[in-house]
Amino acid sequence: MSKLIYGAGVNDADYVVVKNESFYVDGKRKQKAIWRCPFYLKWQAMIQRCYSEKYQREKPTYIGCSVTEEWHTFSNFKKWMEQQEWEGKHLDKDILVPGNKVYSPDTCVFVDGAVNVFLVDRGSAGGDWPLGVCFRGDINKFRSQCSNPFTKQREYLGYFKDPQEAHLAWKQRKHELACQLADLQTDQRVADALRARYL
Repeated sequence: MSKLIYGAGVNDADYVVVKNESFYVDGKRKQKAIWRCPFYLKWQAMIQRCYSEKYQREKPTYIGCSVTEEWHTFSNFKKWMEQQEWEGKHLDKDILVPGNKVYSPDTCVFVDGAVNVFLVDRGSAGGDWPLGVCFRGDINKFRSQCSNPFTKQREYLGYFKDPQEAHLAWKQRKHELACQLADLQTDQRVADALRARYL
């Protein structure tokens, strides 16, 4: 409690959030974590993404992200998380509000891994082209492709003369897959957000 986590977070837990076990190697005492509080792990990771310069150098998409003041204190985040369906899921800040940069009770929700990966737009494989599009110079056409969260395979959607046509094919398939994922969700907010995402 004496020092801020990444210069921003306050761990006010009234219990030990990481339990260690001591062991010896070549006569030297070492420690290994045998239990970590799942609430603390989610909170600490969120604070790290927003306030660790080292982390942001490795993952620059988090530059400019922040945590609402209320959640700078661990116990406040924990109270919120205890009321969520969180087990085995990822904390997401922008499915409910696309493009959002602030972690808060109004903008965050827990999503399963398939949804989390599906929503990550890695940009186009071909540089400056729209999402889902790359240029094939050998045939002078634009290829459209989309990752399928069910098969874990990249689907090839065809070749097009125009990059916008190729992007529209990607967007249509992405919407179809998003609707299929939405049907599997137990959180209606996540289901609604998926159905609206690629319209």
